Amino acid sequence: MFHDVDPRSPTPLYAQIARRVRMAVASGELVEGDSLPSVRQLARTLRVNPATVVQAYRELEMDGFVEMRHGAGTFVQAVSAPVREEERQRLARDIARQALASAARLRLPASELIDALRSLTDEGVPASTSSESS
Repeated sequence: MFHDVDPRSPTPLYAQIARRVRMAVASGELVEGDSLPSVRQLARTLRVNPATVVQAYRELEMDGFVEMRHGAGTFVQAVSAPVREEERQRLARDIARQALASAARLRLPASELIDALRSLTDEGVPASTSSESS
């Protein structure tokens, strides 16, 4: 689930971890009661300081996405449909913003990017492609 956390990214690692959990909750990949990896386990897997994972989990707890139970772990909380939808919309805007920034670097007008998206959806291109999983 955390394969896209990138230590070279300008986005802090804790924010990347928290974003990935929010995405998983918003998409239904994670549901109420699911447990997240322990702080030590995730820190080891991602090769980050455990404090980074704690910071991500605390942010998620403050936002109502998870509950941290001392000695038991971190679990996904019930998130209402409106909150999940709001999160999905926020993530969609983030994706669009990234795509527009990439297009701007290539001096590609937004209209061409939109046309390309329409073309891909008309072709029925799946949301997840093999280039994303490498």
